Amino acid sequence: MADKPTLGPDDRELIAQLAAGDPAAFEAIYRRHAGMVFGLLTRLIGPDRDREDLMQDVFVRLHAALARFRGECALTTLLYQITSRVAIDHLRRRTRNRFDLADFDLDDEIDPRASPADQTLRREQLATAVELLASLSPEHRVVFILREVLELPFDEIARIVGALPATTRMRVNAAKRALARRQS
Repeated sequence: MADKPTLGPDDRELIAQLAAGDPAAFEAIYRRHAGMVFGLLTRLIGPDRDREDLMQDVFVRLHAALARFRGECALTTLLYQITSRVAIDHLRRRTRNRFDLADFDLDDEIDPRASPADQTLRREQLATAVELLASLSPEHRVVFILREVLELPFDEIARIVGALPATTRMRVNAAKRALARRQS
């Protein structure tokens, strides 16, 4: 189960420093959370070549949002919200422009120390997983990954995606059924 994010004193202090006009505070926020954002983007959209650009978009949006941020939730929750929205927008654009496995850099996700046979097997497994997840609508895909991969509770997922917990449960279950149908 994923740890429940909390607004730690370091994040609070950095947000206060940023509000006071210290640009180094945002750089510290970026360094602290960039790995988590990149990992979440990878889970949400796959090993897509656009992850770096999307990560920058997340932090541009975060910078704008921090001016209104009052600490009602953890900074990581706000980052989950922004990252999820950026991922959904990207997935919608990609869906309109046709899915193409060539848009994914599967080699980034393969251990170069593995044997050639293991690398080939891993590449095939990743391609299958990417294709299966690509078959889901962006909304179903995001809630499925937040629940099944990150193991977030439904109420937190609902806050992240701006839906009711019951709607979130229905989307996760619909995603599971759709994936099960595609695997059969």
